Amino acid sequence: MLIRNATAYIDGGFCAGIDLRLMHGKVQEIGSGLLKGLYEEEVDLAGDYLLPGFVDVHIHAFRGHDAMQGEDAVRQMARDLHREGVAAFLPTTMSAPMDDTRRAIDGIRAVKRRPDAHAALVLGAHMEAPYLNADKRGAQRREFLHAPDMAEFMSMIGGRTEDVRIVTLAPELPGAEAFIREITARGVVVSVGHTAATAEQTHLAADWGATHVTHTFNAQPALHHRSPGVPGAALTDDRLYAECIADGIHLHPDILRLMLRAKGAERLVAVTDAMEAAGMPDGQYALGGQTVLVHGGEARLRDGTLAGSVLTMRQALHNLIHRFGFRPEDAVRMTTQTPAESIGEPLLGRLTVGLPAPLTRWDRDWNMVSVLS
Repeated sequence: MLIRNATAYIDGGFCAGIDLRLMHGKVQEIGSGLLKGLYEEEVDLAGDYLLPGFVDVHIHAFRGHDAMQGEDAVRQMARDLHREGVAAFLPTTMSAPMDDTRRAIDGIRAVKRRPDAHAALVLGAHMEAPYLNADKRGAQRREFLHAPDMAEFMSMIGGRTEDVRIVTLAPELPGAEAFIREITARGVVVSVGHTAATAEQTHLAADWGATHVTHTFNAQPALHHRSPGVPGAALTDDRLYAECIADGIHLHPDILRLMLRAKGAERLVAVTDAMEAAGMPDGQYALGGQTVLVHGGEARLRDGTLAGSVLTMRQALHNLIHRFGFRPEDAVRMTTQTPAESIGEPLLGRLTVGLPAPLTRWDRDWNMVSVLS
């Protein structure tokens, strides 16, 4: 496919008059005045925006398929997300019995190593449990949460850390320092989350190797002027990437704007934290074996606790621009390049030769037009 006359997101800005060739599911050539090949499909964007595919580093489920259900569900997630413009993602686990988590990791590993055509890439697992503070569990199940244990962790993941990209944990738990130092040395990203940590404990976690904060402000202490907690540390420690859920429910618009001013788009990671109702109508669903009621775009347990979101990455980008007033350059970076960089994926999230499809097309008013692959 030859794409012509794009206003393409390149090196953090928009470049007009760009031509781009997609072949065998990857970007093969970028330039201007590219020659059309014999029988090659040609699409004229007439100046519309052309973006790299989204990268979602925190997503539990999509359209009725949950990462905890194993390989077949993860494969369906990958196919469905590709049609939404997602190029790559981290299927994210929930608190569960150890054997269930082991099966989920095995399924994620299988899809990562044997990807389908026309499907988003599975980059590995984001393990959001079990090493969380039960007092800040959110929609995680208390009975499966406990202090980090390296032997247990290696057993759950089949002894191979290369297929786990992020582990969320509470750094105040016993044994956290040794665990963080060990798994970060093996290349796993540690994210501070579901935690009652102080700001000082959060900075210490960064000293030990943590580089990420899970859904900042949610399931952690509130920001207070004498006790800034995890949010204060996340906003001020340049070593930390900060996740944000831009659905207008998890975070007040002013908090999102504050996060951008403090972190910049280079350290602010838009995620969906989506559960199985994402892409589905309102109704009754499940997350981690618990009933979730979805109404008006909000996913909650029966007691009212937020239970992930029904957000998509395309809606997150739209919200950042239209609802929260972010510059398009910043919103695009937060949904593509920055998430990829936060887990050490330099090729993804930017328009460059070798980038895997899909790409997304947006009109001049920042409404998504189509997915190009």
